[in-house]
Amino acid sequence: MLYSELASTYDRLESTSSRLEMTSILAEFYRNLEPSELRQVVYLTQGKLNPDYVTEKMGMADKMILKAVIDASRLQDRYVNDLWMKEGDLGSVAERVASERVQTNLFSQPLTLQRVVENLRGIESAEGRNSQTKKIRLLTSLLHDASPLEARYLCRTVTGRMRVGAASMTILDALASAFGVKEDREDVERAFNVSSDIGFVAERLAKDGIEGVHGIEVQVGRPVRSMLAERLPSMEEILEKLGGGCALEYKYDGIRVQAHIDNDKVTLYSRRLEDLTANFPDVVESLREAFSGQEAILEGECVPVDLKTGKLLPFQEVAHRRRKFGMEEAVKEYPVRLFLFDCLKIDSEDLTLRPFLERRKAMESKIKVTDSLMFSHMQVVDELSQAELFFENALAAGCEGIMAKSIAEGSIYRTGNRGFLWIKYKKDYRGDLNDSFDLVVVGAYTGKGKRKGVYGALLMAIYDTEAGVFQTLCKLGSGFDDAFLAELPGMLEGHQSPSPPSHLRTRMEADHWFEPAVVLEVMGAEISLSPTHTAAEGLLPEGSGLALRFPRFTGKVRDDKTAEQATTANELISMYRSQATMVDEGSSAKF
Repeated sequence: MLYSELASTYDRLESTSSRLEMTSILAEFYRNLEPSELRQVVYLTQGKLNPDYVTEKMGMADKMILKAVIDASRLQDRYVNDLWMKEGDLGSVAERVASERVQTNLFSQPLTLQRVVENLRGIESAEGRNSQTKKIRLLTSLLHDASPLEARYLCRTVTGRMRVGAASMTILDALASAFGVKEDREDVERAFNVSSDIGFVAERLAKDGIEGVHGIEVQVGRPVRSMLAERLPSMEEILEKLGGGCALEYKYDGIRVQAHIDNDKVTLYSRRLEDLTANFPDVVESLREAFSGQEAILEGECVPVDLKTGKLLPFQEVAHRRRKFGMEEAVKEYPVRLFLFDCLKIDSEDLTLRPFLERRKAMESKIKVTDSLMFSHMQVVDELSQAELFFENALAAGCEGIMAKSIAEGSIYRTGNRGFLWIKYKKDYRGDLNDSFDLVVVGAYTGKGKRKGVYGALLMAIYDTEAGVFQTLCKLGSGFDDAFLAELPGMLEGHQSPSPPSHLRTRMEADHWFEPAVVLEVMGAEISLSPTHTAAEGLLPEGSGLALRFPRFTGKVRDDKTAEQATTANELISMYRSQATMVDEGSSAKF
């Protein structure tokens, strides 16, 4: 397969903002690929070579990529650097430069998909003293033979910033359409959620059809996409929603981890599917000692704790564990306790389709409680007074609230999905609108006055899971201290975009744009209808979105969440409807 075919498909994707059209373009392209080619194409379309949980990256800084562009084109360094400063997108620079080469490459050969993948894997695996030189040489070789359009997407693939707008859900839609299993779309998504490997799912579907997809099961060593919770504003509504009775658990303020145990080998994954094993060696050792089975997938919360008093500490303390160096000192300075709350697999049995209490019982039968590892505090309740007392006890214990979980026969573990089988209820919910939002940075404004030289405010967005797009909710300028403002450019480095990202819906203008990646926790006074912001647009009266009034940064950077795990449009609608006092905007929303 020629790489030019893939580059042309990317160009078609980039030219549309319609998810339906993107799905159609991808489905048409997928039908003509060999299964092994399809697997690689799916990864590449997301700017990757591997599934999300694989840690290896291509590791080329923008200046290294620019050096390869210069070497391949033989144009002057200064000219190419000036183009980069003007364009802000290495893909656009590479395309422009490829069309202005000093001379035609007489000995160039058409790029194949196989050659592109081989060179990119060489870039990924290059190590040692001469690794940077090798990376540049491998990319230069590809750019030397690339057409302008191919050069655009080669450089974007290396940066991981594709700008084609094809998120995972769009790719899954296209796979279901391409292989005639639209009615089994949920099964295709479940296979992705239990494997976290969209390329593997694509290849299996192309080779074996939907039966092959049904054979994809939970597997130790392959992280499962986490189940998520909805929210409701009162305990009365929670009990009613869950049929009058439920299991309540303390909601701990820590880092959620998924522990994969294979005999003596223990691997810890975050909600972002990052490997956190090296960050929590003490937790790894505790699990080795506590688990009595052969293999398991367990979920829990790593919570910072004061060993002298036993008091649980704020999330920010455990965030110090997410470092690359000095881990031995960090373990001593920032001790944690692991609270286990669910079990997805024990030995050879997949438990995700079993009811919650059965999963909990299976977990408790294989784990010995210690001072550093225990189960989340849980109680089954069927009366409001019991629930309210449990909630107050959770707050007194230093927790941020509770989780209410269905105990019905259908209380399965819904991999990668949010639903009312789990409902979170925090102390903030008892006011008018004091709940927190996890919002994504998509833009920034140049600071003035006291903030001259730093970003003065940020444009924040939510995620619409149905449409696969980000939508703006507010302009955030409060709650920043000087230290955070100084760190912010480093957080956003590598996510810059020369224009609004293709999967962002905005009517706002910003001085700087960013691909959705950095998630911040934000508080607000009220959600109101807005002609300016696009959040939940399409679920509201024509022309209206929702906006968050008086937003304020809480100080918490949610580096445990991906952009797609931010607050969703459906969550926002639910919160808007649940406000104790709604502002009458003169028109009623249609839900």
